Amino acid sequence: MTEWIDPLALKALLDWQAELGADEAIGDVPVDRYAAPVTVSAVKSPAITAPEPMLPDPIVDAQAAAAAAGDLDGLRAALAAFPHCELRHGARNLVFADGQPGARVMILGEAPGRDEDAQGLPFVGPVGQLLDRMLLAIGLARQADTLADAVYISNVMPWRPPQNRPPTSDEIAMLRPFVERHIALAKPEFLILMGNGACQAVLERGGITRLRGSWVSAAGVPCLPMLHPAYLLRHPAAKRDAWADLLSLKARLGQQH
Repeated sequence: MTEWIDPLALKALLDWQAELGADEAIGDVPVDRYAAPVTVSAVKSPAITAPEPMLPDPIVDAQAAAAAAGDLDGLRAALAAFPHCELRHGARNLVFADGQPGARVMILGEAPGRDEDAQGLPFVGPVGQLLDRMLLAIGLARQADTLADAVYISNVMPWRPPQNRPPTSDEIAMLRPFVERHIALAKPEFLILMGNGACQAVLERGGITRLRGSWVSAAGVPCLPMLHPAYLLRHPAAKRDAWADLLSLKARLGQQH
């Protein structure tokens, strides 16, 4: 049974507390002392993970390796040590160059084929034989007696793509620094761009049937896009255009001889 408390006594207690300075409530809401205690879950700190290592940039690595090459032998060694191009794993040989360094004319093709991969030289087999006949028709040769009549030959890709497929844009971009350095070290007076791959590497555009026959300036030298000898073997009627381009090259050589 609840004990009755006199209201006058309660008022007297409140007055006494007010005189002591307890003139307001401590909390804004009543506290239930019989309720279960509220547990606050510990706030977990976000896990600290180590930053992922940055993957190497093949183009940046190619630029550094090419720039460090002081001569053609150094550039060949840099290409042989370049780890990023997957074509190297399926090729038999690194195909670097042929002909005579220092020649007035440098010929740049797309990529080695089966014969080139087997011999480690650019433009051999039926394609190379046709190229040699084309050059001989205007008095040029790989191993001419003088540099004035010689040529220096290389490819954009130093390794053979599977099934002789065209180089991809990523592969060309990856190896472009080596191509640019190769041209700078060879120092040709004229550069012949054989096929789309060579045009994409030097001019950064394709469409060889539209580009052929027109001289342009790139890589610091006059460049002449031409149809690739492999294309001429498949389309003999196009040899007329190739002959016109050869005559244009011969005229340029005569003007600056």
